[in-house]
Amino acid sequence: MKSDWKWFGSAGHLIVGQWCRFHLCTQVGDYYVSTVGEYWPERVVREIHAKVHDPNWLVTNGHRRGDDFDAAYMNKFGFESIGIDGDIYETMVFRAGEPCAIPDCDCGLPSPNDWSDLLCRRFKTRGQATRGHMEICELADSGKIEARE
Repeated sequence: MKSDWKWFGSAGHLIVGQWCRFHLCTQVGDYYVSTVGEYWPERVVREIHAKVHDPNWLVTNGHRRGDDFDAAYMNKFGFESIGIDGDIYETMVFRAGEPCAIPDCDCGLPSPNDWSDLLCRRFKTRGQATRGHMEICELADSGKIEARE
């Protein structure tokens, strides 16, 4: 039942999830559904990306600082892909384990019993990712997630 879903304000998966600007994480019964995207790594990582994909751009723009560099980089390259085919968003489903009870955190986000995802989907736009997250939550709520698709 939708009113029983638990929402969390942090990324629920992806080792670089802390650098994702978009995240939805929802516990639905025995599952949790995590969507992350808009991966924006630290500047040094973006400079490496620019050096590989357009070294002339980096020579021309490497002197820029702060927001000026970020805006130029975003205009040229956009967010980093986190999936195949240039996908910017990813949703995964895991079986929910015990909720976080670390005293300095206590967020309640469940750790997965196992990091093997039961389902994975990727999206190209924020709207697709949001709708996809909700659809997958509904699927989990109906009990129709049994094995990785």
